[in-house]
Amino acid sequence: MAQVLEFKLPDLGEGLTEAEIVRWLVEVGDVVAIDQPVVEVETAKAMVEVPCPYGGVVTARFGEEGTELPVGAPLLTVAVGAPEGLETSGPVTPGPSGARNGSAPSGSPSPSSSSGSSATESSGGSGNVLVGYGTGAPAARRRRIRPDRLDRTPTLSGALTVEAPVSEALVSEAPGVPVPEASSTAAPGSVAPVSDGPVPVVSPLVRRLARQHDIDLRRLTGSGPDGLILRADVDCAIRQAEETEAAKTRTVRAAAAPTGAAPASASPAASAAPAAERIPLRGVRGAVADKLSRSRTEIPDATCWVDADATELMAVRAAMNAATGPSAGPKVSVLALLARICTAALARFPELNSTVDTEAREIVRLPGVHLGFAAQTERGLVVPVVRDAHTRNAESIGAEIARLTELARTGKLSPAQLTGGTFTLNNYGVFGVDGSTPIINHPEAAMLGVGRIMPKPWVHQGELAVRQVVQLSLTFDHRVCDGGTAGGFLRYVADCVEQPAVLLRTL
Repeated sequence: MAQVLEFKLPDLGEGLTEAEIVRWLVEVGDVVAIDQPVVEVETAKAMVEVPCPYGGVVTARFGEEGTELPVGAPLLTVAVGAPEGLETSGPVTPGPSGARNGSAPSGSPSPSSSSGSSATESSGGSGNVLVGYGTGAPAARRRRIRPDRLDRTPTLSGALTVEAPVSEALVSEAPGVPVPEASSTAAPGSVAPVSDGPVPVVSPLVRRLARQHDIDLRRLTGSGPDGLILRADVDCAIRQAEETEAAKTRTVRAAAAPTGAAPASASPAASAAPAAERIPLRGVRGAVADKLSRSRTEIPDATCWVDADATELMAVRAAMNAATGPSAGPKVSVLALLARICTAALARFPELNSTVDTEAREIVRLPGVHLGFAAQTERGLVVPVVRDAHTRNAESIGAEIARLTELARTGKLSPAQLTGGTFTLNNYGVFGVDGSTPIINHPEAAMLGVGRIMPKPWVHQGELAVRQVVQLSLTFDHRVCDGGTAGGFLRYVADCVEQPAVLLRTL
């Protein structure tokens, strides 16, 4: 007989605890192959397609597009294998749970053809839950469904998560057999009697959100599997509390109004006061907020800055890009030259290419430079990482920056391309500002900020002249070095900007 397997949102790595459904790639009743992408989700790091480790017929989906699910929450259920006693060539008709009778397309494997392939398929799938990641252990065996829960049918919104076996669902549509009605589901955020037992909450973010809004989780009925309380339940409870409070306020105002006042005398502006807009901190914005807050809390940072004459650097760049013949190559950006200067400076001052192990109370100096650069996208601020930047020249760094920037604009950066940086370069001059005191990208030890390059009066060779001037600022972790080291690093960077020939010593 057919076996219904539940596919849960896998651990996407990098400490991610939840993801938002962006787009479903399959519908209920579709036939999916092993490792076929079934949903596109957005995490705090990137947007990824999640493949299903099972092959069969999709019988249910849990969560609409835009729903945020914690890791381990059900995504969909798949019926694996053909039901017993039914013809596989019959017409395709929808069942009570959204499944369809009939056979898979001719190109899909049959149970007989797959029996000799591997034991993994017969026991649940390939073991891969995300392209490029894979599982760390064999897939856990699905527990047996209790008989008292076979009448509960999953909904597309994810309110209930138990699916009856496909064979029973198919038989219930046979002529003359009545179809049982689905039991009522719990509305998200509905109030339940207070229980003294453990609160069914998995995500720490859900607990924190409830704590911030004084929501008693013991009084909520979860809409997730086995009564699991999801973020949607807490959001619904928050809205209900706000509506209740607003209703009380209106009642008090109405009671305090003069009894003889006419309704028309009330001010339209006072009766229709605009409410404050609340924007959830989630996805990329939420991840940035958490990381910056942690940086400000844990890192005792300090900032130093200096103005530098970038006229010679701009002239060198123009000469590079104007070269023709055998010496010609791709255009080199100012950011690529500054990145190359940073790698040379970190070689002289390795204290700034480090991190602090707070538990061991040790400073960890890192052997290689993985240079992050801040990039503003429609989804928010992201920091792609150029791997092994210390082994690259300006041309190679520029090409990698261009590639990663394009991936960031299209939202196709993987979590691995957004993590593991050891030093960050922040070019906020593109926003038309001169200076800033950037926040260190935790757990790194320093960040170099670059303002706009613009004509300013400058004393050059003893005379006042108009030069291309830029402001450089370095924010550093005072635990890894003193001001002398940070000042030396920044002064070396400024010297390379003012006299690019200094870099020739390190080539």
